[in-house]
Amino acid sequence: MRIIKETHIDFMSKTGLAGLFSAALILAGIVSMVVNGGPKLSIDFKGGTMVAVNFTDSVDINEIRSAIANVSIDGQTFDFSKAEIKHFGDESNVAVRLASMDNEPEQFSQKFVDKMAKVYPELVPENWTDFILSIEKVGPKIGAELSSDAIMAILSALGLILVYISIRFEFKYAVGAIAALTHDVVITLGIFSLLGYEVSLAVVAAFLTIVGYSLNDTIVIFDRVRENVKALKSATLGSVINQSINESLSRTIITSLTTFFVVLILFLVGGEVIHSFAFAMIVGVIIGTYSSIFVASPVVIRMGANN
Repeated sequence: MRIIKETHIDFMSKTGLAGLFSAALILAGIVSMVVNGGPKLSIDFKGGTMVAVNFTDSVDINEIRSAIANVSIDGQTFDFSKAEIKHFGDESNVAVRLASMDNEPEQFSQKFVDKMAKVYPELVPENWTDFILSIEKVGPKIGAELSSDAIMAILSALGLILVYISIRFEFKYAVGAIAALTHDVVITLGIFSLLGYEVSLAVVAAFLTIVGYSLNDTIVIFDRVRENVKALKSATLGSVINQSINESLSRTIITSLTTFFVVLILFLVGGEVIHSFAFAMIVGVIIGTYSSIFVASPVVIRMGANN
């Protein structure tokens, strides 16, 4: 199926403008991460406790924050006013993320939930199990290990992709693909930092999915380039790549749109649990499609010119 018949767009003449656009996004993301001390990590990586509760009616986040500014548990006094507190789903559901503590009291999570219930006692469901939606706890050592494992997973994927494409195509194509994939991950991470979204294990899974999706689109273009290089021996590499992108443009648009609509629906109605994953995928689909044309291909041209 071709939704676009025949095009003759000179994509490679627009690489300068595309480069400025990419540089602006990357720079904005890096500045945001520097200002914020790195990406905003979830308790999956930092360690801590996440408590989610459900009141029977809407509650005020500010009142909850004030109420937990002075909490006494087992003779220790805690100030949780600076903890992350937010609504999810609707304004009757509240999630509180607490940083890991060295001298944490026994059964801290359950006792903290008891304190939460006392903020709005008249809005606590009769069935206590309906009040507690979830309690998640991750130790700091496990969080640090998960952080290193996540970074290693992404780097290993990029390394294996470099080897694979070098064998299947040529080294210059592998460098172009890795440049595009790195571009996609860095920009997505930067956008997360700019918007204050947390990076969790689900988001790392989305990054790896983005790598696979973007690579698939890039390989389709590179495969067409390889065929056209043999058929158009007198043409320059730039014109061959332009023609290859135009020939695969319909397929690229169809694939990107179908994937985009699926993750958009997940983002809109999938719920809080999958919200960050779906958002990362939305950004990844858009940036991945863009980078296959305006990052991977120009790198191949520049490396080809040096051979």
